[in-house]
Amino acid sequence: MTTAERYHDISCGHRVAGHESKCQYLHGHNYRIHFVVAANELDNIGRVMDFSVIKSKLCMWLEDNWDHKFLMWEHDPMLIHMAQMKDSIVVTPFNPTAENMAEYLVEEIGIEQLANTGCLLIECRVEETRKCLATYKRKI
Repeated sequence: MTTAERYHDISCGHRVAGHESKCQYLHGHNYRIHFVVAANELDNIGRVMDFSVIKSKLCMWLEDNWDHKFLMWEHDPMLIHMAQMKDSIVVTPFNPTAENMAEYLVEEIGIEQLANTGCLLIECRVEETRKCLATYKRKI
């Protein structure tokens, strides 16, 4: 198995429902999200996948769906108070921690976006800051 990696930067807000400290409040990050794509065999010119395809399928998904948006968990009790901002709120099936974001990108978005490519998103790293990041690796 060979991998190719590309990262993308987005600006996104969130709040972590139930957090014991300041992350319980509305705030945001300039996220750097790393995608690691794998293939069992290289293509006919020796690539896992062209980097521009990773950009169009995964990076642009981030750009279209999460960039300059605010992520809120569907069970967050504060969600009802944010209803007036519906165009900028993305309701997620997970509490939007970096760990949960990485898992969702691998287990849901990667599968959807890379369908029929012969490649698989096997790892995602979500950096909230240059010092703090979470990694999710697909069980193979």
